[in-house]
Amino acid sequence: MQTRWEVAEDGHDWLRRALARVHSAAREALGRAGAFHIVLAGGGTPLALYRALAQEDHDWSRWRVWFGDERCLPSDHPERNSLMAREAWLDRVAIPAANVHVIPAELGPERAAAQYAQTLAGVGAFDLVLLGLGEDGHTASLFPGHDWGEAADAADVLPVFDAPKPPPERVSLSARRLARARRVLFLVQGAGKRQAVAAWRRGERLPAAAIRPPGGVDVLMDRDAWSEA
Repeated sequence: MQTRWEVAEDGHDWLRRALARVHSAAREALGRAGAFHIVLAGGGTPLALYRALAQEDHDWSRWRVWFGDERCLPSDHPERNSLMAREAWLDRVAIPAANVHVIPAELGPERAAAQYAQTLAGVGAFDLVLLGLGEDGHTASLFPGHDWGEAADAADVLPVFDAPKPPPERVSLSARRLARARRVLFLVQGAGKRQAVAAWRRGERLPAAAIRPPGGVDVLMDRDAWSEA
């Protein structure tokens, strides 16, 4: 599987390139199937992208929004990925509520995973999956030392317990389900990610490297995150 490494010149260039990837994937999906299925990443890195999308004019009725993972916290908790995406973007545009598929993580890992798997049933390959990269190489809520759901019979959605960063209980799409995508884009910023990028490039076994879609993955970094190692 091919991993394409891309280094932006600065923050403005990084955002421009990220927006271009979203626009391209949306055009392709809408032209092919009339709907655009996008999976959102949590954390702080994609915030600028979401805020920029909120300023754009799209036919939001044809966008279908999914989430790669969620923290088992109340639905209105400020650390919920879904709340961040809503405040930065989704509540600021005319996207139908039924098109935004939030992981019901407030139900707890097992119940939420089961319910989200039912919601995903019948959904084919995602058009674009956005992912982040943790300093330990994790992505979504797939952490080192845990089951990443790589096997051919892995569930689409995994309950996560004892996560190494709070909160310990989470829900995550499995590596296998995240890889069922036409495009996968990792959004990476900051010097704190440099060691993880270097380990990934050396071929170390990391959760991020377990996402192996047929078309490969793109990793969009700023200069602080890039490593020649």
